[in-house]
Amino acid sequence: MTIYDVIAKKRDGHPLTEEEIRFFVRCSVDGSADDSQLTALLMAIYINGMTDEETAVLTDAMARSGDMLDLSRFGSLSADKHSTGGVGDKTSLIVAPIAASLGVKMAKMSGRGLGHTGGTVDKLEAIPGYRTTVSDDEFLSQVEKVGVALIGQTADLAPADKKLYSLRDHTATVGCIPLIVSSVMSKKLAAGAKNIVLDVKYGSGAFMKTPEQAEALARKMVTIGKACGRNVAAVLTDMDTPLGSHIGNALEVVEAAEVLKNNVSSDLSEVSFVLAAHIVSLTFGMPFDDAMAHVRDTVASGAAFAKMKEWVGAQGGAASYLDDVSRFPAAAASLAVRPPRDGSVSLGAGRTVKDAPIDHAAGIILRKKTGDFVREGDVLCTLYTNQAATLPDAQSRFLSALTFSETAPAPRPLILKTVK
Repeated sequence: MTIYDVIAKKRDGHPLTEEEIRFFVRCSVDGSADDSQLTALLMAIYINGMTDEETAVLTDAMARSGDMLDLSRFGSLSADKHSTGGVGDKTSLIVAPIAASLGVKMAKMSGRGLGHTGGTVDKLEAIPGYRTTVSDDEFLSQVEKVGVALIGQTADLAPADKKLYSLRDHTATVGCIPLIVSSVMSKKLAAGAKNIVLDVKYGSGAFMKTPEQAEALARKMVTIGKACGRNVAAVLTDMDTPLGSHIGNALEVVEAAEVLKNNVSSDLSEVSFVLAAHIVSLTFGMPFDDAMAHVRDTVASGAAFAKMKEWVGAQGGAASYLDDVSRFPAAAASLAVRPPRDGSVSLGAGRTVKDAPIDHAAGIILRKKTGDFVREGDVLCTLYTNQAATLPDAQSRFLSALTFSETAPAPRPLILKTVK
């Protein structure tokens, strides 16, 4: 068998055998196929698709291309959550301690920002001292003792995905459902959790623009996850406007802490509680409504916030900052943005390009969101930065992303459906 033979077979629209798929994945890791050959096969898959059987094999092969985390010590209690990304999406910071406070073992590896979406690891690094890299032994020990640990993805986790994603990103083959499914689920499988909840977002701020696209992706990921022996549920959520009111690394940590203190009731808390309830429901096999009641109780009692502080402290973070969020570094400059006319806001906020290193204090607090009626003089948002010279351009970008009308736009459901 040669990589040439595999390319030709998929080019002609034929399904690949398990042996051929595993050979392709090995070639992507050991360098026996060059980038042009791998890209040719990716394009053939993009054009001709893959069956569920092919996708399941590809996912498993990619998961096994590197280290596989062994969570067997936790039995059926291990869980993970994945979001397809969006603006202001800080749900992992809320969901993980809620689930852990109810007895779930949340062993989670998260990524950094991708495109316009913020990364959970970037946000956690806004907490002074928080370590996003620990040894496997320390990671597992913390999950056992605290119930939750959240670190960055290791280089040895699903290396085939790292290689193939970089090629997809440069060859217009990102938007292929079998390749998206295998990319997401291979990392989840390698991370070892028995129960997986997927937050699949759709809308102008998401990678999947329509509910139909999001549902197709969700159904495939659930199917493949179950075929690989995991309990999986996917929740379709709206990302046509930013989630919550705070955008920016330190600001999002602050908002997450306020939700767990029971100080905030918003679209962010609604989505986070639903995701946490699905994790609890899957893990303990209980009805969703019962799981939701437990979620609300653990937040109301303060147990979930206490778990957040315990988790952050265990990884070296300054948990005291969560008690007193004013301790987070403040941006040197800010600007209150006001509307040019009366009307209802009908589009979400724009964004600025993220530089490296990250300015954790920079961000936006939204004072008005889609559908809110505003008058001249009202504050739409406040922009925060340590580079004051960027504020006029940021204000212009923000306002250009909005339109105003005499009537409010029709409301959209925040949570569309659950796929199991």
